[in-house]
Amino acid sequence: MVTDPIADFLTRIRNAQMAGHRIVEIPASNLKKRMTEILYNQGYILKYKFEDDNKQGVIKIALKYDPQTKQPAIHSLERVSRPGLRHYSKPDDFRRVKNGLGVAILSTSRGVLTDKEAKVQNIGGEVLCYIY
Repeated sequence: MVTDPIADFLTRIRNAQMAGHRIVEIPASNLKKRMTEILYNQGYILKYKFEDDNKQGVIKIALKYDPQTKQPAIHSLERVSRPGLRHYSKPDDFRRVKNGLGVAILSTSRGVLTDKEAKVQNIGGEVLCYIY
């Protein structure tokens, strides 16, 4: 039983990149699916696929690497809010990730959004993670 599925999601991606894997498989949930879509839209992963296996389902993520240096596209995955200490933020208080180069993923009343999307819609929420 995983007590923090978001931390597990981030750790699986981080470990697969450190090992140089091309594809990582993660147990699916609606939150993880939306986070995967955000990673794809922001250009951090190559592609993804949702598979149904008559249970929970699986997310297959193709990781993105630089062709010349073989370095992963994601340099840092940092979990912010955790089960023991939730971190909420207003739109005016959003921290810039790597001086605007990174992205923060938030859980808001309108779904899972990036910090830039939430700022445009002027809504705050729980800061799930920072990605650079």
